[in-house]
Amino acid sequence: MPYIITDACISCGSCADACPVEAIAMGAEHYEINADLCAECGSCADQCPLEAIVQE
Repeated sequence: MPYIITDACISCGSCADACPVEAIAMGAEHYEINADLCAECGSCADQCPLEAIVQE
């Protein structure tokens, strides 16, 4: 199940830096994960300081 970034995101970018498949990019409001590219590894969630990344 792919991960999603919730509205708690403060756009710090730590998740994008941690993503090994470059599935995370800045969206209109905050960073977003491309579900088609997500490898479901959890690296982004591990790096998020606010726990704003969860599995769908």
